[in-house]
Amino acid sequence: MRHLVVVLGDQLDAEASAFDGFDPDLDRVWMAEVAEESTHVWSSKPRIALFLAGMRHFARRLRERGWPVSYVELAEDGEPGTLANGLDRALRELRPERVLMTAPGDWRVWKALTARVGAAGVPLEVRPDRHFHLQVRDFATYARSLDGRPLRLEFFYREMRRRTGVLMTPDGQPEGGEWNYDKANRRPFGREGPGMLPEPPRFPPDATTREVLALVARRFADHPGELDEFSWPVTRADALHALDDFITHRLPAFGPYQDAMWPGQPWLYHSQLSAALNLKLLDPREVVAAAEQAWRAGRVPLASAEGFIRQILGWREYVRGVYWTQMPGYLERNALAADADLPGWYWTGETDFACLRDTLRQTLRHGYAHHIQRLMVTGLFALLLGVRPREVHAWYLAVYVDAVEWVELPNTLGMSQFADGGLMGSKPYIATGRYIERMGGPCAGCRYDPGRFEGGTACPFTTLYWDFLLRHASLLARQPRLAAQLRRLETLDDAQRAGIAQRATAIRDGRVGRPAAASD
Repeated sequence: MRHLVVVLGDQLDAEASAFDGFDPDLDRVWMAEVAEESTHVWSSKPRIALFLAGMRHFARRLRERGWPVSYVELAEDGEPGTLANGLDRALRELRPERVLMTAPGDWRVWKALTARVGAAGVPLEVRPDRHFHLQVRDFATYARSLDGRPLRLEFFYREMRRRTGVLMTPDGQPEGGEWNYDKANRRPFGREGPGMLPEPPRFPPDATTREVLALVARRFADHPGELDEFSWPVTRADALHALDDFITHRLPAFGPYQDAMWPGQPWLYHSQLSAALNLKLLDPREVVAAAEQAWRAGRVPLASAEGFIRQILGWREYVRGVYWTQMPGYLERNALAADADLPGWYWTGETDFACLRDTLRQTLRHGYAHHIQRLMVTGLFALLLGVRPREVHAWYLAVYVDAVEWVELPNTLGMSQFADGGLMGSKPYIATGRYIERMGGPCAGCRYDPGRFEGGTACPFTTLYWDFLLRHASLLARQPRLAAQLRRLETLDDAQRAGIAQRATAIRDGRVGRPAAASD
């Protein structure tokens, strides 16, 4: 054998660089399902199922090309346990002259595989991941060019627009005269709610996916999450259909309502394309191009097209650059010295905090929550509570179907938990329960009042918001964007401060938030 081409579970791209020059008479593809990738964090059943179903369909696609594939299934016993052990076995049995792979998206996997191939004495060629608009070395060059200035998304995004010409005029100016349209893109639905919403496409499991669902239910019975409603796209064809459906039916209203929430409505106007993108079933260039073309054809408002494109061309590229230029030390950052445990009910949804209960149960049912639910509900509560960032990271990596570490870790530690001390954001994203109420959270049906910060009916978000400011006032004083919020602390008298501290302690101790049947 000339080349053994390693394909990981998030590299389901038939045009990946690892396949350049592939000769089916001389080369072979190697893929493996291993327990470690589902157990190094307590992965949810929907997440495990998505990866395994995607892998099996991709292997079949390669075989239909006439390419030889060595595929290790996650059998009840006898599988190698780790990717490194499985690859070691393949090297001994197949004896390739060289191993090829596209750069992984996970530092842990990259280190384990390169170390094992090196120990076997087989040459290894790691090729760049062409799935992204920008290579990591180019991001590092850009970061160095800032010469000490903050590495902020807004200016990186503008640079990406200039580099690619996306939503740019022929004379190099942003279409519409503005770089972003956030002011038009942060509307709540209002009291009437979202009205009739377009149903997103669902993809009923075929025979291959049903086999995976049965395996996951049996092998990972004690893992969180549900499989009854699993209907994610797991093939390239399904992912393309999902993209077309989003552009046609939901992108037009995505812009103004991208930050809105509504009880019992998990999908709203969001794309649900991140899982297909992160498994590489979709190329970000085709996703961005589809959104831009829809605007140029007059089918989508500029604010909606720009808001969606910024998530792909801006944020997605940005967090990948942060991850690979800051690892491995980034994983250990904890700028706020947070040391609380993650509440156990994050894994069950068993709490009487209505917004958290709805988001957590939705997450466990579908393996999905949109970005405001992640940032300003589950993430905000963990930040205000003071949960250890690495524990929050492990939860996000475990429960969401689109979670791959390169994208999840910076979003969690940097954007959500401010654990990097401001590398990614100029201030912590903090708010009271009033924000959740304003953006459509289920506050009307909650026993807690978002307008109160002390007493038995005080909203935990509101209490913990003030407690957070009191605990971190000296540190946050260095954040100019929080000056107005910190000045409001001066309006609190000693009794109010004591009431906030007492209530916050009760929340941290678990004496607040239990379901009614379990409450004192």
